[in-house]
Amino acid sequence: MLCGIDLGSRSVKIVIMKDGQIYRTEILETVDFYRRYGRRLEGQLVVDFDSLGLGKLDGLVATGYGRNTLNIAGATVIPELKAHMLGAIWQLGLQDFTLLDLGGQDSKVIKVQKGRMTDFQTNDKCAASTGRYLENMAAVLNVTLDELSRHSENPVDLDATCAIFGESELIGRIIEGYSVAELAAGVNHAIFRRIRPMLSKLLSETVVFTGGVALGGALKRIFEQELAVRVVVPEYPQLNGAIGCAVYTREARNKHVAGN
Repeated sequence: MLCGIDLGSRSVKIVIMKDGQIYRTEILETVDFYRRYGRRLEGQLVVDFDSLGLGKLDGLVATGYGRNTLNIAGATVIPELKAHMLGAIWQLGLQDFTLLDLGGQDSKVIKVQKGRMTDFQTNDKCAASTGRYLENMAAVLNVTLDELSRHSENPVDLDATCAIFGESELIGRIIEGYSVAELAAGVNHAIFRRIRPMLSKLLSETVVFTGGVALGGALKRIFEQELAVRVVVPEYPQLNGAIGCAVYTREARNKHVAGN
């Protein structure tokens, strides 16, 4: 069994592949994962895969938010951009596309041509274009993320470019009497406006949308309407990075076998 781990800022995603197919998946809260299944040993993070019920692994590749600070024992570490590109290609079979990944603490846009990354842009300096921003706005509105992600029509204007000031602005709009649907739509359009400059520079006819935010339909609709492109959400948008790690493990093993 081949294992891919995406060490996200909010959650840890694990994908197990067997015989070239996804065999098992896990999504665990990041702090809980480290507390329950990790221990430090001689400068490395040793993961208790037995307690996770994963048993013996034939290959382990990791990526994600924590890849540079946590040295996982026995793992090969690959860049996030590579992992997400490989995951999208494996899930959709596409060779030419623009990948947009909205994570908990950062956002990534990758231009892929003929199955290779040709350019990219990332934003990890401000939470205003990430899943964390949406979590905060959902809390202000007292709705679930699922409810927030449904609304894209009749958006209220939200102009603050900072996540913190955005909360104050949203509270002001609530006091003005706008409906939850209008406020939620405004939040989703605000995310789009912050992502648009990055996305426009690397735009393709097809945009692959990944990350937990892609599970909702509002942003997908907004991207399609505003950019006039086809937006595709793969079957496992939140697991895309972990899938890419598992795919990398399989490809590396296949090359090793072929070389022998």
